[in-house]
Amino acid sequence: MSGSRIILITGVSRGLGRALVEGFASRGHHLIGCARSEASITELQEQHGEPHYFSVVDVSDDAAVFNYAKEVLSEIGTPDLIINGAAIINRNAPLWEISAVEIDDILSINIAGTANVIRHFTPAMIKKGNGVIVNFSSGWGRSTSPDVAPYCATKWAIEGLNQALAQELPNGLATVAFNPGVIDTDMLRSCYGSEAGNYDTPEVWAQTAIPFLENLTASDNGKTITCPGY
Repeated sequence: MSGSRIILITGVSRGLGRALVEGFASRGHHLIGCARSEASITELQEQHGEPHYFSVVDVSDDAAVFNYAKEVLSEIGTPDLIINGAAIINRNAPLWEISAVEIDDILSINIAGTANVIRHFTPAMIKKGNGVIVNFSSGWGRSTSPDVAPYCATKWAIEGLNQALAQELPNGLATVAFNPGVIDTDMLRSCYGSEAGNYDTPEVWAQTAIPFLENLTASDNGKTITCPGY
C-alpha cells in the first residue's frame, strides 16, 4: 500500500498489536484499534488522539463486534487493512490437564474472534471493492510443540480458515495467514521463560513487519506468509 490508509488492528493493548499501532501511526496511517483492556485503550486514545480511534471490545462477543463494526463503518469508514491479532495462549500443560473453560476461552478469542471481525467488516470491504485481511497465525499453526496443544489447534484453524476465505473473496480483496515469527512478547515468555529475551522485541520486529504488511495487495490472496527475517 502507498499513502495513508485506514488500518484496523485487534489486540492492541500490548505486544505485537501495540507495536503495530505505534509504527503504523508514525507512518501517517489512520489507526482503529480494539482490545479488552480498558486501561490500555484509554492510554492509547490519550497518547494518539484523533483521528485515531480505540475501543474496548471483546472480539469473542459477536454482538459487541457487530456494534463496533457498525460504529466504525459509520463514523470512520471502511478499513483498507484489517489485522486480526487478538489471541491468547494456554498455560503450559499437557492437553488433558487443561480445563474445558480455558480451552473454550482460547477457541472463542483466537478462532471465533477472528471470524467475528471478518463477518462484520468484510461486506463493507467487498462493497468498496478492495482491502486486505491479515489473520495472525504462528509457527505453531504449521508445526506443533508439547504443552501448547490448544493454542496450536487455534492457529492451525486460522490457516484453514484463511485458505477457505481466500476462495470466497471476490477479486480486489485478499486474505493472508501471517506468521509474525518468534518475538519476545508476554505470550512467548509464558512458554519460553527468560529465554524469550534472546529474541527481538515487538518494537524491533515492527520495523520489518510494517513495511511488509503495507505492501500486501490483492495478488497475495490466500498466501501463507512468514514475516521476512523471522
